[in-house]
Amino acid sequence: MAFGGLMNDAGDGDNAEINMIPLIDVMLVLLVIFIITAPLMTHAVKVDLPVASSQPNDVKPETVNLSIKADGSVYWNTEPVDQAAWRAQMELAAARTPQPEIHLRADGELAYKHVAQIMADAARAGLTKLGFVTDPKDAR
Repeated sequence: MAFGGLMNDAGDGDNAEINMIPLIDVMLVLLVIFIITAPLMTHAVKVDLPVASSQPNDVKPETVNLSIKADGSVYWNTEPVDQAAWRAQMELAAARTPQPEIHLRADGELAYKHVAQIMADAARAGLTKLGFVTDPKDAR
């Protein structure tokens, strides 16, 4: 019969339970902190701000229709131009503020090298808004 021996086999097992008391204490402290600081976060100074009645100035850029026929002839807004003339027109258009939008209309039978030449000239002149105009297919 051992009353306080060092070798007690009855209490050797590990305790696998989580001690919840410290966790609950921390959560209650955080809850109190948030309850105290939440009303301070919504505090704002009331100010009567002036009301502006002006409308934004929307400047619509000009649209330039650049058409290329199947034979390779180029039209700048329905006026026939040669390569030197359209390059000069593109440099003038690139200098304007805002830059005009170039709508490129190319014939379906036209070789792509003509379209690529126009696109390269526009990029070299500094034009950034270039779009292609196409006809939708018939839904038949």
